[in-house]
Amino acid sequence: MLDIVQLRKDLDAVVARLQTRKQPQPYLDVVAYQALESERKALQTRTEELQGQRNSLSKQIGMLKGKGQHAEADAAMARVAAFKAELETSAARLEVIQAELQALLLAVPNLPHESVPVGSDENANVELRRWGTPRRFDFELRDHVDIGEKLGLDFETGSKLAGARFTFMRGPIARLHRALAQFMLDVQTQEHGYTECYTPYIVNAETLLGTGQLPKFEGDMFAVKKGGQEGEEVPDTQALYLISTSEITLTNTVRDTVLAESDLPIRLTAHTPCFRSEAGSAGRDTRGMIRQHQFDKVEMVQIVHPEKSYEALDAMTSHAEAVLQKLGLPYRVIVLCTGDMGFGSTRTHDLEVWVPAQNTYREISSVSNCEAFQARRLQARFKNAQGRNELVHTLNGSGLAVGRALVAVLENYQNADGSVTVPEVLRPYLGGLEVLTPQ
Repeated sequence: MLDIVQLRKDLDAVVARLQTRKQPQPYLDVVAYQALESERKALQTRTEELQGQRNSLSKQIGMLKGKGQHAEADAAMARVAAFKAELETSAARLEVIQAELQALLLAVPNLPHESVPVGSDENANVELRRWGTPRRFDFELRDHVDIGEKLGLDFETGSKLAGARFTFMRGPIARLHRALAQFMLDVQTQEHGYTECYTPYIVNAETLLGTGQLPKFEGDMFAVKKGGQEGEEVPDTQALYLISTSEITLTNTVRDTVLAESDLPIRLTAHTPCFRSEAGSAGRDTRGMIRQHQFDKVEMVQIVHPEKSYEALDAMTSHAEAVLQKLGLPYRVIVLCTGDMGFGSTRTHDLEVWVPAQNTYREISSVSNCEAFQARRLQARFKNAQGRNELVHTLNGSGLAVGRALVAVLENYQNADGSVTVPEVLRPYLGGLEVLTPQ
């Protein structure tokens, strides 16, 4: 959530920065905001005046009674009573205004950092670097669907069990998928200092509000229907959702918390399934595993001192890169432009892995600095050197998306006979197996 103080000080600058984001506009209903803010200021000014007058009269009442001026004291008491009624009415209205301002601001995205390239869509993203050289094949190239079907990748069974965009794996492909996740966790925990976590896959609405999935992106979530007595209605406050990323659960561990400055940075990682409805993606990547309703991901989250968040962003990007380098998978790193950034991010680095059958790079990790945007919603703070509570900065990134890594390994390490060479770093996780052979 944006800083209300910043909005009050320089609304024009905030609006100008928001307008660099993806169309259509506006992200902030300026007219509604100004009307609410104007009424809030007027009410607060009037409240302060009334409180001052009430306090002054309260002092006079005692003096008047002491002098025997009971009529004047009664008149002053009547005025104090009137002030009290108006103050109570004002307080109730202020509470409503604050709630309306909160609802308004919860739908507004974060401000892009000044270093982010301005652009309307992905065509304005800027490539930072590349690593590795795409392999040249001297045989007919297959995509991961054709390769995987002979190794236990079963889209038909996945569709039968759950519908389109679900996958079933058995045998060698399931082992490879598991090996990738274990390898990624080991890299992040043993080499980069993350603490491995196991988190719930189902969360409440308050948790999603904290990291920004609600209220704006409820359509992207899978809601969970609770069991209960027939006809029993479950209140909205008890609504539950499947997580779309463990960023949600990991970041919320510091919700409503005041940390010691010495606690920072906090580095957390988890391997979880992720559930996304893929609203708005009809017709995109319908073949294969690139875009699924359920997929696995090893997530990285850092909670850091505000002065360290851009240093942490670069470090987390390198932590994701390390996995791809160890797997020997060519990739590139790009910085997303203002029109292609996620809702809560101020700056995002995407890692795109080479997918031979598509002859292009595809996203496999997105690493974002949210600055204080999530922390403000979460009320996640630390006690700074001056002894004051200050909002932390939060960052998140994939380290990596397991399913897309599986796609990249299958396609980049395929052989002419339909087998797949196992990357050396994964062989210890597969009992020393060097090649996956079609069944």
